[in-house]
Amino acid sequence: MRAQSSAIDGAAIAVGSPAKDSARAGTLQAALGVVAFSLTFPATAWGLEGFGPWSLVAVRSVLAAVIAGSCLLLLRVPLPDRRHRAGLAVVGAGVVLGFPLLTTLALQTSTTAHAAVVVGLLPLTTALLSALRMGTRPSRTFWTAALAGAAAVVAFTVQQSGGALTAADAYLFAALLVCAAGYTEGGRLARVMPGWHVIGWALVLCLPLTVPVTAVALALEPVHLTAHSVTGLLWVAVGSQFLGLVVWYRGMAAIGIPKASQLQLAQPLLTLVWSVLLLGEHLPVAAPVTAVAVLVCIAVTQRARG
Repeated sequence: MRAQSSAIDGAAIAVGSPAKDSARAGTLQAALGVVAFSLTFPATAWGLEGFGPWSLVAVRSVLAAVIAGSCLLLLRVPLPDRRHRAGLAVVGAGVVLGFPLLTTLALQTSTTAHAAVVVGLLPLTTALLSALRMGTRPSRTFWTAALAGAAAVVAFTVQQSGGALTAADAYLFAALLVCAAGYTEGGRLARVMPGWHVIGWALVLCLPLTVPVTAVALALEPVHLTAHSVTGLLWVAVGSQFLGLVVWYRGMAAIGIPKASQLQLAQPLLTLVWSVLLLGEHLPVAAPVTAVAVLVCIAVTQRARG
């Protein structure tokens, strides 16, 4: 009996190891995605030194789509099923077009630190839309923490804007909604197809719109190529728009949306660090304090969801 029990325990360990390895790999991938996203705002600020907002967003999308399309073509990935195309359109509208454009417009007048605090609500917004999309019913604790986090960010934006919300704040709050929708649909699709297929096809799906917009934007907006502007463009195109989303969706598929969202709690604080190191911004005391308050609220919502 002891020998049989030892054999069973050994088999269980052997079976459990691949699952643990998969969870670790998924956690690492999601964490790499968070690091990539945390650099998006500083890179966008660099890109705006040489590109107009429409040019920067359009060119980054086209560059990322060329890379993604080349990978899909070389690996002979079949076209996605028709039943998945509506979801891919939502990913494209939210992650490829909406969020980059709205945040880029906001960063023309807003600091990256301010934007990072407002967009710190993204995991919370994603959790809310995910709950609605999946038909779950969050607890009262979840809703209380969600409202507290939203109130903290609204209070911060009003205080920083001199008593009223600015156009930049409106762009940022709209960006939250469209990106959360894209994350929710992307996380859902990543359960039935590889994560990089999700963002790859979403980027390609947007090409009929991004290519003509790129041509018009480059003709109307002056371009001044500098080391900062080129580096910023390349990072938001390759790092944020493609590779970051590839590892992010793979991570979400491996460990689930709730656990991946917990990792994203560090994103606003990382962006605050990059804004000081790369842009030389001076942080108001309210920025890190509000970011930590939102972090606590999101942690409570994640715990409340089980």
